[in-house]
Amino acid sequence: MAALQNSMPSLHHTLFTNSSPQRGLQKLSHGAFLCCKTSVSLHVRGEHLSSPPAASSSSSQFQDSCGRRRMIAVGITAPLVSIVDRTPIAFAAETKKGFLPVTDKKDGYTFLYPFGWQEVVIEGQDKVFKDVIEPLESVSVNMIPTSKQDIRDFGSPQEVAETLIKKVLAPPTQKTKLIQAGEHDVDGKTYYTFEFVTQAPNYTRHALTAVSIGNGKFYTLTTGANERRWDKMKERLLTVVDSFKIFNV
Repeated sequence: MAALQNSMPSLHHTLFTNSSPQRGLQKLSHGAFLCCKTSVSLHVRGEHLSSPPAASSSSSQFQDSCGRRRMIAVGITAPLVSIVDRTPIAFAAETKKGFLPVTDKKDGYTFLYPFGWQEVVIEGQDKVFKDVIEPLESVSVNMIPTSKQDIRDFGSPQEVAETLIKKVLAPPTQKTKLIQAGEHDVDGKTYYTFEFVTQAPNYTRHALTAVSIGNGKFYTLTTGANERRWDKMKERLLTVVDSFKIFNV
């Protein structure tokens, strides 16, 4: 945990605006965690064709026709399989109704956000999308350099969660509560996810965060909503945090 503690000043500089909805307004401004991988499969159905008895030449022509059809089918199917193998992220994003995909090819991450949220620019954030009517409903992504290779090098999920919540994700004047923290692996990479609540004098925010390490960076995605809307937004926010993936660049 000492390494994470030493990273706090930099983390605070890049992440703190996420926990300050008032500042975001001026700029236009979880249950167990879900962890699943969307896959696309192709099913090829063969249809048996029958024809009335015919002369030997007709039979030969029919077999040739079937052979050509099989070759055409293989020619059509092979490119589709190739596309699926090459772009699983794009296919997964497109098949989730009610969400839009974000893929940052430069920094190496992807996630989904609810349809209707708008991208806004907030200093210190790499990417921010939010509901301009409900300012506490947002998602943000931040990164800082790190020499660590695995998120587990910083400690357990609970240790990392408590440190980030108290020193980065909430102002010191707010009361905070960690609800749960866990970890899961996707494609050999470890992610920590945790759920927490921050309480200000005039609102309470229920939030979800996912953190991981890749490409020499410490990635943090945080999404949340006003506590009064948590029941309505919970499933959508779980989808957002679970969709967060890092890829090599």
